[in-house]
Amino acid sequence: MKYFAVAIGLGLMAMQMTAQTPPQTAPANTQPAASAPAAPAWSPSKSIGVFAFPKNNQNADQQLKDESDCYGMAKQQSGEDPQAAPPAGKTAEQKQAEQKAAAESAPRAKGGRARGAARGAAGGAAIGAIADDEAGKGAGAGAVAGTMRGGRQQRKANAASKQQAAQKTAQQQQQEEAQAKAAQQQNLDSFKRAFSACMDARGYSVK
Repeated sequence: MKYFAVAIGLGLMAMQMTAQTPPQTAPANTQPAASAPAAPAWSPSKSIGVFAFPKNNQNADQQLKDESDCYGMAKQQSGEDPQAAPPAGKTAEQKQAEQKAAAESAPRAKGGRARGAARGAAGGAAIGAIADDEAGKGAGAGAVAGTMRGGRQQRKANAASKQQAAQKTAQQQQQEEAQAKAAQQQNLDSFKRAFSACMDARGYSVK
């Protein structure tokens, strides 16, 4: 029993020492993590689709300043601002309205019914005479048929004239859009040349 009591006492002492010992924690890292340099919010060179490479070890801040200065100079010299919204073209509704107006104002054929009646009357009289019939009845029937035929031809000619006028207006609209795009591209090319020349003078290679 004596040995048993001693063993219990030693066990209780070990448990008390373990409870009083503070837990070991890993040492805190007091050094802040190195953060990557923030990229510029806007790059003038990339906004116009070119790349500028420093030839004299210019840092990022200096390059951004040079690009901004050259961007302003190129805009002043070329009169073009790539960041500005392109001029708005005509909407589909406007195009359709112009084509419809052109069709309505297209030249129209006139006198087709009268000419058809005259030709029909002459032909009807000749047929009536050959058939030993009254020439007047034949002329009247021919005039009616000729009037109808002349009216159909006139309507057909007017419809074709309207269609041609609408197609011509549509082609003019396409040409205007193509010319506007070509002029805008030409202005942008002039801007890029001015920008590249300015950056080259400041020690950059622009591609």
